[in-house]
Amino acid sequence: MSILQDIRPVSYLKSKSAEVLQQLNDTHRPIIITQNGEPKAVLQDPESYENMRNAIGLLKLLSLAEEEVRQGKTIEQEQVFQNIEMLLDLK
Repeated sequence: MSILQDIRPVSYLKSKSAEVLQQLNDTHRPIIITQNGEPKAVLQDPESYENMRNAIGLLKLLSLAEEEVRQGKTIEQEQVFQNIEMLLDLK
């Protein structure tokens, strides 16, 4: 599918909002809303939005972890398991 099929003017959104919402939820593709020919907003269904936010969160965690590895902030696997066992024994 081409993104060009998912670009709509704001007037289309105003006149056919129910159809736009149906398309969003059926296709899970975002719709770009234009005003005076310029892109002004992106509409997205809630499930896709949540998935995107979760993916961004995971990418941030990976980026932080990679930076810690570069800085040498690591511990040996054996130490990790010892720490976990110690925490489990405390409970």
